[in-house]
Amino acid sequence: MSAILSYLSQHQNSILSDLEQLANAESPSHNKNAVDACGQVLQKLFMAHLGVTAETFPQTQYGNHLAFHIGNGSQKILILGHFDTVWDIGRLTLRQEDGKLFGPGVLDMKGGLIQAIWAVKALKKLNQLGDRQIDFLCNADEELGSPSSRAIIEQQAPNYQQVLVVEPATAGNGALKTGRKGTGRFYVHIKGKAAHAGNNPEDGISAIQEMSYQIQYLHSLNAPHNGTTVNVGVASGGSVINVVAEEANLCIDVRVTRLDEAERIHHAIYGSVAKLDGIQLTVTGGMVRPPMERNQASGKLFAKAQEAAKALGFDISEASVGGGSDGNFTAALGIPTLDGLGSTGAGPHAEYEHIIIDDLAKRSALLAELIVRL
Repeated sequence: MSAILSYLSQHQNSILSDLEQLANAESPSHNKNAVDACGQVLQKLFMAHLGVTAETFPQTQYGNHLAFHIGNGSQKILILGHFDTVWDIGRLTLRQEDGKLFGPGVLDMKGGLIQAIWAVKALKKLNQLGDRQIDFLCNADEELGSPSSRAIIEQQAPNYQQVLVVEPATAGNGALKTGRKGTGRFYVHIKGKAAHAGNNPEDGISAIQEMSYQIQYLHSLNAPHNGTTVNVGVASGGSVINVVAEEANLCIDVRVTRLDEAERIHHAIYGSVAKLDGIQLTVTGGMVRPPMERNQASGKLFAKAQEAAKALGFDISEASVGGGSDGNFTAALGIPTLDGLGSTGAGPHAEYEHIIIDDLAKRSALLAELIVRL
């Protein structure tokens, strides 16, 4: 057994206890007070285990973002993770069952943060930090699309040789993520003309009728062979049953695997043309995250992770997934990025969200052994 895995296995109960402490500090993204209180817990954990204080990026609308700096070597590695969750306070309870820890944010992604803290602690304790500077950037709005932290991430990330993202591993096989779809949210407002549906319908222009044409157009943009999906997830319109609808609205989710597809979809949606005379279309929104495309740099990082896994006695695979993360931003900047280095489990954003307790030490060791090889 590697010295790193031996050390972390001896402390697995402490790793679990830290995770329970952080998960109990519930942190729904929209609740700034709760997220900042969770950030205080996170700062205490960094101080207790790594002896470092936070660099704070204060926010007014969202929780404050935090950065932590360990070491001062020439090899600079950035670990990305968020501590906000999708769960309202009290929605889920923390519990252990059948070797799993269930609870709000345990998988997405407080487990990954705790594992990363312990991975770096193991490197320090075993004198394997070497000529490295390992920095953490922990943001508080990732579940909202990182509206206030994206600029910080994109400003800070070019200072590092690699970015390691401790989002959850792929469910089922624990695979790391070398590709993620880019995500977009677009909105179409349709303005028609109201009229009485019985007395003078010919004087109206139905926004709902136009909406039906726009939905068909939008779904025609799908290109599954390119990994592109366009989905009208919400459609609403009209006021009362006997009035020709004056207004309608569409909310559109877009997923792409390639930058050229992101550009195609953006131009196509903003270039929408009304089918009915007199209709006004207003398009807003856009791509929230660029795609994280697998490339030679991420492939080399994954190969080192494979070496690290073999040193620990297991194999690791890679995957490309539909959901986005902050790793999309750093990968789009050309910085070697590897994702999915967090906890194993299942159910992110689902009521059965959980991690596999016995994998805590192993996945923490995987991150540490990877860092040793960078």
